[in-house]
Amino acid sequence: MQKSKVFAVSAALATVATLAVTTAHAALAQGQPVIGLITKTDTNPFFVKMKEGAQAEATRLGAKLLTGAGKADGDNAGQVTAIENMVAAGAKTILITPSDSKAIVPAIAKARAAGVMVIALDSPTEPASAVDGLFATNNYQAGVLIGQWAKKAMGGKKAVIATIDLFPGQPVGIARHNGFLAGYGMSGVSAGTAGQVNAGVACAQDSFGDQAKGQTAMENCLQKNPDINLVYTINEPAAAGAYQALKAAGKEKSVLIVSVDGGCAGVRNVEAGVIGATSQQYPLKMAAMGVAAGVNYAKTGKKVSGYTDTGVNLITNKPESGVKSQNGKYGLANCWGK
Repeated sequence: MQKSKVFAVSAALATVATLAVTTAHAALAQGQPVIGLITKTDTNPFFVKMKEGAQAEATRLGAKLLTGAGKADGDNAGQVTAIENMVAAGAKTILITPSDSKAIVPAIAKARAAGVMVIALDSPTEPASAVDGLFATNNYQAGVLIGQWAKKAMGGKKAVIATIDLFPGQPVGIARHNGFLAGYGMSGVSAGTAGQVNAGVACAQDSFGDQAKGQTAMENCLQKNPDINLVYTINEPAAAGAYQALKAAGKEKSVLIVSVDGGCAGVRNVEAGVIGATSQQYPLKMAAMGVAAGVNYAKTGKKVSGYTDTGVNLITNKPESGVKSQNGKYGLANCWGK
């Protein structure tokens, strides 16, 4: 990029940041609570919906919402900058879906030292005590549900498993992956298992939750082992990518895909038979609860603490005995928590 273009982009970003601070200070002057929401990205449908839920609740409660995001999943520096900008703007509560659960902790500590309540949404920090509270799905249980369902759906057939994961070291990715394996019946895996377990997995590839990367990951796995017949994916965009790779190889009808998220597009893929089952979580609920807690803190000075489970349901149109589930119609009526 030419220097003039770099300066133009930097100037534009500085203008946006200045405007956010100005509007936030105006809101504070009018007695409005100022709440920040920082997501991993602003393009993933899950986080887009989370932002919508936060804005709706902020409007309902008379709060000013500031938003920020990393450029991509794993962009810790972008999230650190967003925290600093929001503290400068006068936010007294920051809601964050941490991309890097460890690297973000020092920035969170500075914000809390300045009197800001910080609540993690969807993804925990390491340690969990780095934030005041966590509103999230039990991601391990989400994995267990699709693992249990897949075991029944395979009907005794030997599973050759591929896992299309998030990226190394991310707690949500580890919890879902390990939960799936535990649900499928692998021994020695529990919610407390520290790292990602790949024993018994024919191929494990990272997708960063992205559809295109999910397709590439599945292509790599098929090259490594063309006999793969069961695919776990970190989320439904990755599942859609995996399906495209399987379809290109003529294997889409002989391979079972399971996933996590329960977004509207993902549930429609359950309805279409692209995904066999998915665990549905509720980002609208997470965001609304976080905003409500922020408004309450502004009014009363009372902070939240600990973990609040925001729920999970298995969505499939092919129920299996012994595994509690809801059908696609329920999933579409409740996708993202609407």
